[in-house]
Amino acid sequence: MKIAIAQINCTVGDISGNAAKILDYAQRAQAGGAAILLTPELALTGYPPEDLLLRDGFYGACDGVLAELAQQISGITVVVGHPRKVNGRRYNAASVLRDGKIAATYHKQKLPNHSVFDEVRYFEPGSEACTFEQDGLRFGINICADIWEEGAPTCAMNARAEVLLVLNASPYHMNKQLSRYEAVRERIGECGMPVVYANLVGGQDELIFDGASFAMDGEGNLTHQLPTFEEALEFVELESGRPLPGKIEPEQSLEARVYQALCLGVKDYVEKNGFPGVVLGLSGGIDSALTLAIAVDALGAERVRTVMLPSPFTADISLIDAEHMARQIKVRYDVLPIKPMYDTFIHSLADEFNNLPFDTTEENIQARIRGTLLMALSNKYGLMVLTTGNKSEMAVGYATLYGDMAGGFAVLKDVPKTLVYRLANYRNSLADIIPERIITRAPSAELRADQTDQDTLPPYAILDAIMEAYVEEDICPEEIIAQGFASADVRRVIRLIDLNEYKRRQAPVGVRITHRGFGKDRRYPITSKYRPWLE
Repeated sequence: MKIAIAQINCTVGDISGNAAKILDYAQRAQAGGAAILLTPELALTGYPPEDLLLRDGFYGACDGVLAELAQQISGITVVVGHPRKVNGRRYNAASVLRDGKIAATYHKQKLPNHSVFDEVRYFEPGSEACTFEQDGLRFGINICADIWEEGAPTCAMNARAEVLLVLNASPYHMNKQLSRYEAVRERIGECGMPVVYANLVGGQDELIFDGASFAMDGEGNLTHQLPTFEEALEFVELESGRPLPGKIEPEQSLEARVYQALCLGVKDYVEKNGFPGVVLGLSGGIDSALTLAIAVDALGAERVRTVMLPSPFTADISLIDAEHMARQIKVRYDVLPIKPMYDTFIHSLADEFNNLPFDTTEENIQARIRGTLLMALSNKYGLMVLTTGNKSEMAVGYATLYGDMAGGFAVLKDVPKTLVYRLANYRNSLADIIPERIITRAPSAELRADQTDQDTLPPYAILDAIMEAYVEEDICPEEIIAQGFASADVRRVIRLIDLNEYKRRQAPVGVRITHRGFGKDRRYPITSKYRPWLE
């Protein structure tokens, strides 16, 4: 017999649209000879629905559409993820649809309450196994976190399940797939059952779901591996309850996966929110160049507009390189000099400033003029502004509120500066579109004469390593210093990270590609007297 995996891109709240997609995949799976179609976690609603799950009307809508979907299922068994409310208790559920009816329903037992997950806020845990028979085999159902801990797979085994079907909405971060393999192999070691693992694909606000669904036999050997970052329908053939070896997609480099994640994040955020296209400030620097490449690969050049906004401090090579890249990648490119507006601001403030020295005030005025112009284009043409700042800059506050932080989506928000360079080189390995000088020249905000980032920041290799240790690994300053970093650098970087929480709280949402980004999974107070860099 065959099991089909529906690796689908669902949209949160589009209950009818998601059901139509599930039905389409069911019909295709049936045409391909499958007896069972497995969908991702909460496929009917998209994941995560967040506080939509607190609305009674949401459950009523789901129940109605699920019943309609069940009536259209015939000749194939479909396992569908959906929310369910029973006697005032809410569950993360999966139902078995067959012969026009809902034949059985499973309630997720392990509710994650860490990182980007807060399912304890919404759901009650289930406690019972759910199994069903198909063509002489008994299948058990688990949902996502059930497979990461002991208990639920064994519960299914004790209910005489022979094959475990797992619905997942497992978000991407770098090297996540290896963790999934490890978790599934641990459960297989406990229960001895083959596992068919269907994962969601697509972007939802800051989260990216990479798909990468797979199957393993009862010894933990990988038998099927679906592609990443794209929808897919794949068939797993069972013989005597054992998956036969099938198609395994080749593993990609880390840079390739991250780049695809960023493209998918941009594409789904723009399209699911109904924007016709995007606009971004193209500065001639590495961050805006990489953002432009991602935007074009995600949306097509015809939906991307670029604007160069030169100030008195913009280098000629920045103008040359920005125009060269825009022409090469075939996007609209306009130049709107900000000097007249900047001069007006400075003149208006001259009496107030009273010959005080030039400092970050004048730098920020330039950035805010640029932000105002980009937002004006956004308002006039309906285009969403993509911001171009990276994680290193956001960590230490090397960004201007209402200036370069103004926009709708922060593409590189979770991408450290050192990884920005790696991604630029990766993209150029596919086709040479980012001018080499943009990659090799010293990074600069170009907000004052002869400025470079390292005038005020440690080298990015050092900054990124300290940031990763402190932000992503929760390592204390003393331990980071013990790793060989200069005490002054460590305390300076950590001080900047802590003091700039207020800026990050006002930043646009952006793609999460590390296991802890500046978003839902890092919730630090703005007002706090805890200062580890002073200890």
